Amino acid sequence: MNDEIIAEVHAIKDAIGLKYADNLGALFDELRRGEAELKAAGVLVIDPPLDPAGLPNSAFQRTRFAHR
Repeated sequence: MNDEIIAEVHAIKDAIGLKYADNLGALFDELRRGEAELKAAGVLVIDPPLDPAGLPNSAFQRTRFAHR
């Protein structure tokens, strides 16, 4: 399969891997810094629910937060 979108996603993934030397801790630290900058700029950053399984049955349960 030669899909240009998949190729672009893989290129981005590889660039991130090179930037952080496959160090997930450094990647997550950068994400946290970015969120802190957004919050400081007044952007509302919504944290995922602590217990999505305990939420009422809704479309939200089918999101990425529901499968922890």
